[in-house]
Amino acid sequence: MESPASRPIKVHDIVSGSEVLGETKFVASRRVKLVAEFVKRFGFQPVYIARAPGRVNLIGEHIDYCLFGVLPSAIDRDILIACAPSSIENGVIHVQNMDERFPSDDLKPQKLPSGSWDLHIDTSALSWTSYIKAAYHGVLARFYSGSTFDPIPRGASFLVSGSVPTGGGLSSSAALVVASSLAFLAVNNKIGDITQGELVEMAMENEKRVGVNSGGMDQAASILSDPSSGLYISFFPKLHASQTRIPRGTPETVFVIMNSMKTSNKRETAKYHYNLRVVETWVAARILARRLNIDVGDTEKIQLREVLSRWIGEDVASEDPHGESSVAQLKAGLEKMVSTVESLLGSDKTADGYTLKDMIMATGLSEGAFKELFLSSFEVEAERFHLYRRAKHVFEEALRVLQFREICLANSNRADNADKEGLPDNTNELVTSAQARLGALMDESHNSCNSLFDCSCPELNELQGLAKQAGAIGSRLTGAGWGGCTVSLVFKDHLDKFVAYIMERYPPYKALNQEGLAEVIFSTEPSPGASVYILRDVSTN
Repeated sequence: MESPASRPIKVHDIVSGSEVLGETKFVASRRVKLVAEFVKRFGFQPVYIARAPGRVNLIGEHIDYCLFGVLPSAIDRDILIACAPSSIENGVIHVQNMDERFPSDDLKPQKLPSGSWDLHIDTSALSWTSYIKAAYHGVLARFYSGSTFDPIPRGASFLVSGSVPTGGGLSSSAALVVASSLAFLAVNNKIGDITQGELVEMAMENEKRVGVNSGGMDQAASILSDPSSGLYISFFPKLHASQTRIPRGTPETVFVIMNSMKTSNKRETAKYHYNLRVVETWVAARILARRLNIDVGDTEKIQLREVLSRWIGEDVASEDPHGESSVAQLKAGLEKMVSTVESLLGSDKTADGYTLKDMIMATGLSEGAFKELFLSSFEVEAERFHLYRRAKHVFEEALRVLQFREICLANSNRADNADKEGLPDNTNELVTSAQARLGALMDESHNSCNSLFDCSCPELNELQGLAKQAGAIGSRLTGAGWGGCTVSLVFKDHLDKFVAYIMERYPPYKALNQEGLAEVIFSTEPSPGASVYILRDVSTN
């Protein structure tokens, strides 16, 4: 089956009317308002709208940058950018936001004598347009670098509208980078020159320009998702994505997203949260490889997924490295590693963690080589490094992802076979059993994020506990953690009672009006991935 990564960018050519297959009423209404506001502000019609959804990670937290697979889905909360080429010269982009809290800006790219570009991104003082600059830089680097005599990009006007909560763990920054990348590609007629997979890779590099070491899940989910399915995304030996249908039937379920209202700014806290965890997994991988007698180059930054691959002897050059036989081998390897990692990394460092000196000695590197390999990419701040707990979470969470996927596929195949053969499919009993097993995996994931990876917080734990009390089948934090959102699997016919229970008992919700509550607690189903709308026949009246 073709991976979505090899497909072209999704384009909707709106000629008659404005309905788009798979688009929710919520997205459609925002799109119509955005076009009207663009005309009001700029005096001419937008030619394109770039859309990139946020994502909810159903399971698989903090393992994408270790190269293990994850299972997110896109949501209908998104970033929309209405845009049109303008008469502004030298590739200058005038950017405005529908939300008045975000000031307008002019992006003025400067081409250097080397042929590269500078957009003056100050990572020490980021603004909302820093992410748009990062996206612009990626497009410029890919299509307009080289000779100073090469063509320059077109100037344009952008109007941005966002419905993804910022700092909520739903990838608002990735959605902004992806939507901006699409907008720049559209106004320069480059949409057909890049695949969805290439856009994922470019968006990953773009977000690194604002100082975040992204693993790729956020961008892949925003770009590659299809409606009605989760997305199993694997990153090793190369990017691959496959649709994973969530069990559907009677009783129906929905995912409910609840914002803890504790903001998690991944960029500002990265040195002692997100980026620190990345470094801990890097160092854990090298020490683990050394203790498993796996050869690692002096300057090789081996990942935990690569350690496992070499240990179990995977054939990464096979014709189908993502086929079911390869997945089965990976699952067996993870089960073996889960029972092995404690003896290799646990020891007397389990409780207190490793000091910097301990880690340097355990890797067998000199102090200079260690710091160059692990501490030169970005700043981290810690006195103790908990390598065993981080690695244990990663391997167990990667196994949970495969178990989650396996349950979904088995349920999907059973339903398909029943339909083909005209047989009763015992929907109620079998679907309910599958839903219960998915919920249990979500609960286990949250507990691991809290106790092993230390990426939860009191607010998230309280919300997760309330969700279970309110009848959620399963519930977990979603996103990087340390604030942000939870995701809960809830029976659809119980949704109103579930929401009411949470609203009455979670203190930060009590002061909100109905409009405010709708922004912090809402249900969602898997939604379409990023796309570009070509507005060929929209009236300016």
